Amino acid sequence: MRWVSFATAADPQVERVGVAIEEEIVALPAGTTLLGLLRAEGDLRAAGEAALAARHEVQEPAAVRLLPPIPEPPSVRDFMAFEQHVASAARHYGREVAEAWYRMPVFYFSNPASMFGARDPVGIPADSERFDFELEVGCVIGREGRDVAAADAMDHVAGFTIFCDWSARDLQLDEMTVGLGPAKGKDSATTLGPFMVSPEELEDVQSPKGYDLRMSAFLNGRELGSDRWSNVHFSFPEMIERASRGTRLRPGDILGSGTCGYGCLSELRRSDDQLGWLAPGDVVRLEIERLGSVESRITSG
Repeated sequence: MRWVSFATAADPQVERVGVAIEEEIVALPAGTTLLGLLRAEGDLRAAGEAALAARHEVQEPAAVRLLPPIPEPPSVRDFMAFEQHVASAARHYGREVAEAWYRMPVFYFSNPASMFGARDPVGIPADSERFDFELEVGCVIGREGRDVAAADAMDHVAGFTIFCDWSARDLQLDEMTVGLGPAKGKDSATTLGPFMVSPEELEDVQSPKGYDLRMSAFLNGRELGSDRWSNVHFSFPEMIERASRGTRLRPGDILGSGTCGYGCLSELRRSDDQLGWLAPGDVVRLEIERLGSVESRITSG
């Protein structure tokens, strides 16, 4: 199923949840949220099928504001799981990929209070001149777990979504010279959406490490870069095993895959010196097959 969180023009501050089917959103009863459903640990599919059978309320996607599937996740961890992106960054700074990267999936914590929906504008932080997008896959945790083995990890996955880690590169590089971070360089915005797609929707394209789906990044209508989810070095089960070691993962927690190959300006600018950084008025569109697309207009902040 494709789950969507949304708000209507009549109640813009009220979070709703529904199942997206073709060009409709079949809403669940008011007062129900996706995070609430996950925390209840009920049968998510059964709840969706009941809504589809009843069809008490149907919305058109264009008539609502699409929220992040989980508008305020309990936590957000962002990994670096695509070797092409990691290797490219290492070459740019004149070094080799760290040996530790091949031994374990590593992550940082991002800001769960700065989630944006699939069509929301995104502002450049006031003190940044090098603003960038990052095309990633997001994984939504559906069931609590601690010390989860990779072999059991998919039992804890509710679904997948597009994840854009907006990055102020100048702030990021400056603060990381101290030995901490990224912090303010990644603090202002993360876009999630448009759907949370259940794993069973992707079973026919499953690969050893991910799913054989194209990931594409567009700027002002021009495709800049693409990769395939199946090229990921660490699978989400491996990331979940790492993230849950010695601690608790909770329903609604978000794990980002890290940037796919050729999925950000920082990497693409190295082979195209005509590319600048993001500027007000730019439109970034990120697509992943089966997961849909997000489109964000860049503003001055």
